[in-house]
Amino acid sequence: MTKQLASALGDDALGERVGAAVIDTATGEQLFASGADTPITPASTTKVITTTAALASLGPDARLSTRVVQGSKPGAIVLVGGGDPLLAGPRAKQSGYPKQASLNTLAARTAATLKAQGVRKVTLFYDSTLFTGTPKAPGWKPNYIPDGEVAPVHALMIDEGRQNPGMRAPRVQNPPQYAADAFRGLLARHGISVAKSVRPAKAPAGAAELGRVDSAPLYALVEHTLTRSDNDLAEALMRHVAIKEGQEASFAGGAKAVLAVLQRLGIAQNVSLSDGSGLSIRNRISPNALAKAIALAGSPQHPELRAVTTGMPIAGFSGTLGNGRRFVDSRSKDQVGLVRAKTGTLNHVNTLAGLATTKDGRLVTYAFMADQVPVNAEPVLDRLAAIVARS
Repeated sequence: MTKQLASALGDDALGERVGAAVIDTATGEQLFASGADTPITPASTTKVITTTAALASLGPDARLSTRVVQGSKPGAIVLVGGGDPLLAGPRAKQSGYPKQASLNTLAARTAATLKAQGVRKVTLFYDSTLFTGTPKAPGWKPNYIPDGEVAPVHALMIDEGRQNPGMRAPRVQNPPQYAADAFRGLLARHGISVAKSVRPAKAPAGAAELGRVDSAPLYALVEHTLTRSDNDLAEALMRHVAIKEGQEASFAGGAKAVLAVLQRLGIAQNVSLSDGSGLSIRNRISPNALAKAIALAGSPQHPELRAVTTGMPIAGFSGTLGNGRRFVDSRSKDQVGLVRAKTGTLNHVNTLAGLATTKDGRLVTYAFMADQVPVNAEPVLDRLAAIVARS
């Protein structure tokens, strides 16, 4: 394996800065290393680190809750964002995995509670203060939001801020207001008259709850984040780690919190973050850090991290490895269905980190990273993963 990997790493398509690490999951033995501790721009393989920290900090069964509570004045209610970007709006078609919490269900539950109290007319406010700081990360390119790569990060949004739930773009400019306006319409459908003006307001501390909906459990959200490379959910998870770890729920606070969790796991070395999704060109992660994180997730000692491995796309079948462009080269296609990996792609950046079972039955994890790619190094990365899997 060593000779084959070394040869493939010399491919010109990878450019001038390349790092690689291969680790035996059971023993922790380093099977191969080349620039393994070099911090490299990770692109979307950042999500491996974010989701590992989320599972370790919050636990795999945690859920994200969107609530409606009593306002500070009679007849006032507050829609409180709980940082669930998958919350389904009125135009969403509920299908697939994981099952999304529904704004319509929240409206129905809230209306039922209000009617039971004899209330048929309300003023609606919304609270999106769970997350703080700028909604755009340092290192994000100006076109990311207009092109639909990600929405501005807020604690209250529906359909990941998409104007049309079935299309990547456009994203709405003010996701909390958009969600609250949609909720107003749904309450009206359920027989509650709502004042026309819907404005932001902080929910009173300890206010009585009128309705709530919960997301799928965190392990399912992590699987979705990795399989689909979901930028919005990754950013939300980073902020939830921040809240759990006592940091402010911002990009900076999220980065501090994730690193604190990684420190506890013993894999914080050579990790520097500006966001949770990997869109930021300022992120730096070493191949060793990625391979070690996946090794932890695959080890019997950390069952709480298992969703990191089960969420990895399968070569030729699912997610970002099932798009018809990966593992199609003659030097990698024999490993279709046998390799699981998270991809990472930005301009001049190609990364791949995942796991495979070797011919002698060893579970190994790997990370191959390049951030000075001339054009496209994906076929070479696929070949590197295939070499590991067939060795």
